[in-house]
Amino acid sequence: MRASSLGRPFNALWFGTGATNLGDGMALFVLPLLALAADASPGGVAAVTAALTLAWPVFGLHAGWIVDRVDRRLLLTGVNLARAAVLTALTAAHLTGALSLPLILAAAVLLGVAETLVDTALTATVPLVVEPNGRSSANARIEATVNVTNELAGPPLAGLLAGITLALATGASAALYVLAIIGFALMTLRRRPPAAPRAAGGVVAGFRHLWRQPVVRTLTLFTAVMNIPWAVATALLVVYAVAPGPLGLSTAQYGLVLTAMAVGGLVASAVAEPLRRRFGVTRLLIADAAGTVLLVAPVALGGPVWTVVAGAVIAGAGSSIWRILVATIRQNLSPPDLLGRVYSASRVLSWGVIPVSAALAGLGAELWGVRAVFALATVLAIAILATFIPYALRTDLSTAVEPDTNRQTGTLRTDPSALESDAN
Repeated sequence: MRASSLGRPFNALWFGTGATNLGDGMALFVLPLLALAADASPGGVAAVTAALTLAWPVFGLHAGWIVDRVDRRLLLTGVNLARAAVLTALTAAHLTGALSLPLILAAAVLLGVAETLVDTALTATVPLVVEPNGRSSANARIEATVNVTNELAGPPLAGLLAGITLALATGASAALYVLAIIGFALMTLRRRPPAAPRAAGGVVAGFRHLWRQPVVRTLTLFTAVMNIPWAVATALLVVYAVAPGPLGLSTAQYGLVLTAMAVGGLVASAVAEPLRRRFGVTRLLIADAAGTVLLVAPVALGGPVWTVVAGAVIAGAGSSIWRILVATIRQNLSPPDLLGRVYSASRVLSWGVIPVSAALAGLGAELWGVRAVFALATVLAIAILATFIPYALRTDLSTAVEPDTNRQTGTLRTDPSALESDAN
């Protein structure tokens, strides 16, 4: 499908996604730096990551239920205004000398709750503005935008502004959330979201559907266990990389390391469709599982900066491919009136491990050191790869990524036998 054929409704969603994710990228980069500025220990810095992701296991299912029942444009507008207010409060606290770790943790929790609502609403809105045969392209374009804004542009821009003052970085992030509202206000839906009476089944309906769908369930569980090494990297890489850590990088240089990861994701997003057609879904997902090993192994082995950067680039590329393909599979195998709850249920499972893993990583770093925690994460990542390869080789995932576009919109066959085949 040509890029122009996705239409104005998608373009409005796309713009809002870009602005809000640039704000996310800056905020997620600067919050650990605020913790360091508040003299937090490595465990305290890791606690910020745990607080940011705590909302998914605690609030995630409720976020899906809310998204399936309310006007998504109004929800995206209100939540982004709330995020702007939180970051404005942090900016004021820094300027007045009132900044403290408890305040940063409270802000992180609120931002995490907001993220559950925004991310769920964004992914649930794609099928309302894009037809089934265009969703893979739409997801790839959104994924590329997330990489450019959240990971490629956000960290170095935040690092540059933080080099002047941390308050400038948090204030700019707040302004971007306000800018995102313009895109969401201009968005029109080709098909209206289901009315409240159709959104039956309550908060756990999405979880029930996910658990009964073997492909979505299994990919969600693999995503969850792979997120444990990612949580370690997210929580502790800043401690290892930024001076006085072993790599001795400046704040701006650390931002460039994260930028390198985003470059890998951006390139992968741009060529996701050609790669899928050339190599197939199975090989691409296996490559991502291998990339998770390379994310944590260089630190575990005490490698130089270039190995850490190389691992980040490969991991970032694999992660983007995984998210694009799994998002398309989940959208195609979920009823439209349950999509918000199915997405939030998958996030509860897959992201629910992150706050616990980040907290344990911080505790382990206090007891045994950062490299020891990365070594444990590397062993786990290798075990995940060894387990995922046989599953992927005996499962036909291409059927879910390439739906029959002649079917009635929003309804897909979910018979497990249509999606799983014996390798022999």
